[in-house]
Amino acid sequence: MEASWRWGVLLIVLTMAIHAAAVVTMAFAGLSLRARLETRSLNLWNLIAIQICVIGVIGLLLAVLHGIECGILAAAYLWLGALDSPTDALLYSVDAMSTRGASGLTLQRPWQMMGALEAVNGMLLFGISTAYVFAVMQVHWSMLAKYVTSSQG
Repeated sequence: MEASWRWGVLLIVLTMAIHAAAVVTMAFAGLSLRARLETRSLNLWNLIAIQICVIGVIGLLLAVLHGIECGILAAAYLWLGALDSPTDALLYSVDAMSTRGASGLTLQRPWQMMGALEAVNGMLLFGISTAYVFAVMQVHWSMLAKYVTSSQG
């Protein structure tokens, strides 16, 4: 059980670091995009279309990021012998990280705590992703609000 805790915590730290690095990178790219958008004279519908596209791209990038993080945990399950096949390991990992828990798969007894820690990790990672999407929407909403209020005045 102690090894399960150690591996679980180590993988939480690793995936959190990866997630933080990716979100910070996306944030810097977003700031650059916002600075370029603010120097252009775009109409309201262009701004709305850009916001929809930005949120869509961020959603896709975050989904890929979560998939990579699940793949890392799946590889750990395989390497440690907690599960026997790559398909089962990936399915278990996605199921645990999303806290869905309906795959019917279980880890070998000594590694079950690691699976529970992956669920905690998933809640944290999805929370960070949700907060980031919300922050981006707020920034773009303020751009839209400036446009609407300046065109009415």
